[in-house]
Amino acid sequence: MTSVEIIQISRRKEKKQFLRLPWELHQQNPYWTPPLRTSQAELIGYKRHPFHDQADVQTFLARRGNEVVGRIAGIDNRAHRAAHPDETLGFVGFFDSIDDQEVADGLLGAVADWFADRDIRWLRGPANPSMNYECGLLIEGFDCHATFMMPYNPDYYPTLWEQFGFSKSHDLLALEVDIGMMDDTKDFREKLQYMYREVERRHTLNVRMVDTQNFQRDVRSFLDIYNLASQQTWGFVPFSESEILQLSGELRHLIVPELTAVVELDGRNVGSMFAMLDYNPLIKEIDGRLFPFGFLKLLRRRKNIRRIRIMSANVVPEYQRWGISLMLVGELFQRGMAWGLEEAEMSYILESNRPARKHLEQMGARRAKTYRMYDYRGD
Repeated sequence: MTSVEIIQISRRKEKKQFLRLPWELHQQNPYWTPPLRTSQAELIGYKRHPFHDQADVQTFLARRGNEVVGRIAGIDNRAHRAAHPDETLGFVGFFDSIDDQEVADGLLGAVADWFADRDIRWLRGPANPSMNYECGLLIEGFDCHATFMMPYNPDYYPTLWEQFGFSKSHDLLALEVDIGMMDDTKDFREKLQYMYREVERRHTLNVRMVDTQNFQRDVRSFLDIYNLASQQTWGFVPFSESEILQLSGELRHLIVPELTAVVELDGRNVGSMFAMLDYNPLIKEIDGRLFPFGFLKLLRRRKNIRRIRIMSANVVPEYQRWGISLMLVGELFQRGMAWGLEEAEMSYILESNRPARKHLEQMGARRAKTYRMYDYRGD
């Protein structure tokens, strides 16, 4: 068998091969959804994206003869080091490979060597390109369709990483719930009514959806609450100002106001939740191409979507024991039922976030998928 050659990417042709490889490996897998092509190129760093203002990325290809058989990226995330000065680690991402340990070893070894030249020997991944975006290897739930902005990989990927020497760092969960069941849960309704009464007894309470006339302001508020609420969360790195602007621009036309909720106490935003329709079935139809007409298909047919992904549910620290998160869930699910939604995936939920898991399981949520972040410590 021809030996594996690892190429450090520099040429345009190699970048195109890097971007194309997931289609060649996974297109026949019914559970895989192609990434949005423009977004993928930006996140990798082949096009402008503000994440790369604080990161250096090097991509690699694996070849066997004339065939491209794998890809990977080393991501030196300076923002993570600033947020976690006691962790000098590098990130590994955008991994794809045939089921061949020699290929995986070559790719992971190339990234390890690239980081060793930077005096970094502690690696973590996968992050595409950070934990604020897609991350984790799927280790359970291979027979479930990928949800919007969530990764999917075949079942042999974890073995490739573990055989190289990576081991579990932290698990991230995707929980599912039947939205219609929420309205039938008497305990949930009674608890929700009690929370409303107690909060209104002490404060002026307002629960609203995102204001489309002040969209930029509300998105900034969402992300500010996220940054405040997540400071003690494992692996957390705050969004930069430029990333906030980028995200608000990307999501502006995809967000449905009815699938957002903001809790205001005495005029201050203290909690927020937003969900995205699961656009993946439509993204599969347009093969990841938003332009020139794919974007119009997403907008025109989104009313037929019956599934959402709850991407963010955060409460500022001083109100996290007040039941605000329950209010957010109740408000969003009531509007979701009016929209005609049937299912919700809540992802990611850290395995260490036991209070959130407990509340969600009491509401009927069940684990659908498990994603794993891996660490590797070289010599």
